[in-house]
Amino acid sequence: MSENKSNINWFPGHMTKAKRQMEEALKGADMVIELRDARVPQASANPLLEYLIQGKPRVILLTKADKADESETKKWTGKFQEEHNIVLSLDVLKDNLIAPLSKACKEAMAEKHAKQKARGINPRATRAMVVGIPNVGKSTLINRMAKRKAAKVANMPGVTRSISVISVSNELQLLDTPGVLWPKFEDQDVAYLLAIIGSINDNIINLEDVALYALDILRKHYPDSLKERYGIEITTQSALELLQEIGKKRNDYSQGEWESEKTVAAFLNDLRNDRLGRITWEVYE
Repeated sequence: MSENKSNINWFPGHMTKAKRQMEEALKGADMVIELRDARVPQASANPLLEYLIQGKPRVILLTKADKADESETKKWTGKFQEEHNIVLSLDVLKDNLIAPLSKACKEAMAEKHAKQKARGINPRATRAMVVGIPNVGKSTLINRMAKRKAAKVANMPGVTRSISVISVSNELQLLDTPGVLWPKFEDQDVAYLLAIIGSINDNIINLEDVALYALDILRKHYPDSLKERYGIEITTQSALELLQEIGKKRNDYSQGEWESEKTVAAFLNDLRNDRLGRITWEVYE
């Protein structure tokens, strides 16, 4: 990790608008399906959502589980369950989604539905709002749950503007929302973890810092992945020395000078295309 990391602080105007839209749309939602990235299961939990949800039932869905370290996903799932959350981990591209999500939503709403039935009220279809930070798989989930049907736009009670409503079954509807990041990264580690997986625009961050941060994690927890991909023996090298070694393996040199930007770009491309195998960047400790 470089000594002079640049701080990441990002909250563009469209995110402010998205926050207002979500606050408004939540008025018409019974519960929330919160998507998190299984590779960074804590860092991808948006604290802004905790404020916005305000006690509504919730299902946590760890997406991209196929890209994460399976043993780490089990540890994180256990932690969240101990905190009284309903948790699923799925590959939203390939796994069956409708059955497990419908079951989880029914479990989340069980107490409310029981109270309604005790009062002689027949519960209507559950309206579950799908929330998550950018690049966590929300659009893919919704498109697959909708079975390629066009999302319907409807005016929901208590909501002043139209939002997308997808009917999954007679018992479940999904409400779509924009991806929302929080206004300020109090913890720069969280910012760098999100940068690694591509949830923050590369144009506003120092990519070499991100690469060094990732290499620091890999040399500590996944040295075999580095060795297998780049043929590097991991001993006591710093993250910067490892990056230089990758540059040498790739011959990223011009007139004897190391073109570090080429090495950084290639390394981050490898990470984001899973060429180092299944990695959980936020190791449970």
